[in-house]
Amino acid sequence: MIQITSMLAEHAEAVLDIYGEGLLTRQATFNTQVPSWDEWNKGHHTFSRLVALEAGKVVGWAALSPVSSRHCYRGVAELSIYIRAASRGKGVGNKLLQHLISDSEANGIWTLYSATFPENKASMNLQKKHGFREIGYREKIAMLHGLWRDTVLLERRSCAVGVS
Repeated sequence: MIQITSMLAEHAEAVLDIYGEGLLTRQATFNTQVPSWDEWNKGHHTFSRLVALEAGKVVGWAALSPVSSRHCYRGVAELSIYIRAASRGKGVGNKLLQHLISDSEANGIWTLYSATFPENKASMNLQKKHGFREIGYREKIAMLHGLWRDTVLLERRSCAVGVS
């Protein structure tokens, strides 16, 4: 059974390990190295950090990063969601994203955003299942391992936060 809970400092090693598994797919991020915990921590909001636990072990995580330091964009955050390779396709991402959406709204986030590799069909389908829509396409936006890569931009606008 999968349990979703707040990410704690004790989860750091597992979170970074799962991030490293994502790097190996070449479908998750333009980054090529696992950051230190300090770097990871600085790049993400202090709220809406979740882990998925199965039998007490971290099998996935989700977190938000600010898209801008400007006050007007305080309610817009970029989504990160990573699932351990052995746990993919088992509904872990679905549970994490469901909880992340609720938690983000409780923390005043009105728009969730992602830039996803178009080849990452599982991520694209998961996001669309939870109300994300495609808003754009960036062609050859950056290189990964010497190859130009595209990203699809998706967003989810809250029906509960920032609706006035």
